Amino acid sequence: MNFNEQAAFLLHSRPYREHQVIVELLTEHDGKVAAISYLGRTPKSNKKGLLQPFLPLTVLLKGKGNLKNLSRVEAQQKSYPLTGNFLYSGFYLNELLVRLLGEHISCNGLFEQYNKSIQGLANQQPIEQILRQFEAFLLDELGLCFDYSPLFSQQAKRFYYLPEQGFVPVLESSSQPSYLTEHLQAIAQSNFDSPEVLLSYKLLMRQVINHLLGGQPLNSRKLFKK
Repeated sequence: MNFNEQAAFLLHSRPYREHQVIVELLTEHDGKVAAISYLGRTPKSNKKGLLQPFLPLTVLLKGKGNLKNLSRVEAQQKSYPLTGNFLYSGFYLNELLVRLLGEHISCNGLFEQYNKSIQGLANQQPIEQILRQFEAFLLDELGLCFDYSPLFSQQAKRFYYLPEQGFVPVLESSSQPSYLTEHLQAIAQSNFDSPEVLLSYKLLMRQVINHLLGGQPLNSRKLFKK
């Protein structure tokens, strides 16, 4: 048997068998892990109360297969208090990880960035910058890095982003979304002072993430529309 105690956050849970759930966790050392958790039969069982999003956990996982057993779970501290759009943003981060991140791939840096992002949301720091930084970190973890060099070496007022080619100058009209070169250059230089630049970054990230999702919608985005 493998024994592995580590820090973790719950990303998602769903009912399994009687008194059991399958949880998806983002763990400090093993990345995303799915595990079966027995909730207990008595009202005194506190496991269900601990298996909540945005609560820093210490978990003990057992088992050799892909689906582990959650043997023990403890709270490291109080849950991060998220409300309103900050809460919806947290759900968005969780759904991105559930949908895009492969299982059992060590990603310590991504775990730290997630923790930092949730703290930022709890402290009600600017949402757009938190989300864009996390998306960029996740895309890097997935092996997708933007090559910004064409923005500085080719003359064009606007660029397309094509998943197979990267940034391509706009020479003729197309149904593809395009972005102002000056906005993309600001993004490349991490200059997010302008709301217009942040909006372009949001639209660029949405295009890339939608492509990775195969066009399937994210449920968490619907929360922002309500």
